[in-house]
Amino acid sequence: MDARLADRLARLRAARGWSLEELAQRTGISRSTLSRLERAEISPTAALLNRLCAAHGRTMSRLLAEVESEPPQMIRADGQTVWHDAASGFERRSVSPPHPGLRGEVVEGLLRPGADISYDGPPVPGLEQHIWVLAGELEVTVDGDAHRVGAGDCLRFRLWGPSRFRCPGPAPARYALLIVLP
Repeated sequence: MDARLADRLARLRAARGWSLEELAQRTGISRSTLSRLERAEISPTAALLNRLCAAHGRTMSRLLAEVESEPPQMIRADGQTVWHDAASGFERRSVSPPHPGLRGEVVEGLLRPGADISYDGPPVPGLEQHIWVLAGELEVTVDGDAHRVGAGDCLRFRLWGPSRFRCPGPAPARYALLIVLP
């Protein structure tokens, strides 16, 4: 998966005619880190991947789907793509296969207690998100407004600016994220 992701990131940059330096300026990620990502020497964190997705105008799920073969209509649990960001304590499962012709997708998120992930902005401005917490508690900050979302609660918003996901604990936060492109 890391090698396919690295290759896709390199091809996206090349398709736009961007040098590593230009992509570094657009994302705030150092040229050396971008180079190492594209050579699959390191795995991107959730925050880095979000910045790259924003530069390329893609959701994270779409980018991850692009490194897979054409997604089927149905995907069994054991065939769903799972991505881990060990540094932040975040696990992301693509429950529904994203497709270029469709606007919605379902993602399962799992944050360990104390995990705290911040994003500078959405990969696609105006992205609609519904966060349904299945277990634990999640603190979600959207454009500066913090929301405590407990098991069974659902938070819906359109994302235009920065966001933050934090698991205050003591248990992990497991949630369903429904994403709808504008």
